[in-house]
Amino acid sequence: MTFTVTDVPERERFEARDETDALAGVVTYQLSGNIIVYTHTEVDPAFEGNGAGSALARAVMDDARSKSRTVVPMCPFISGWLDKHPEYEKIVARSTRRVR
Repeated sequence: MTFTVTDVPERERFEARDETDALAGVVTYQLSGNIIVYTHTEVDPAFEGNGAGSALARAVMDDARSKSRTVVPMCPFISGWLDKHPEYEKIVARSTRRVR
């Protein structure tokens, strides 16, 4: 399954849609200057296990990197995804304590 991820700034979220334009999932965020906080990831149950969450995570991180933003991963899904993708570590603000 292929997903297209787009930023919807007026709703402060990224949306993943499938080939039929059905909404598969979202990542919500708060933007302050050069800092973006990813607050929540939600995937529609009909799309779970099909890569929608990973497509969202990769897209939001690539977007942040392309715009030279610092990422604060408050969302547990994004934070866990980043643990498996160290190539983004340079743009992630982490503390010594994880918030869950």
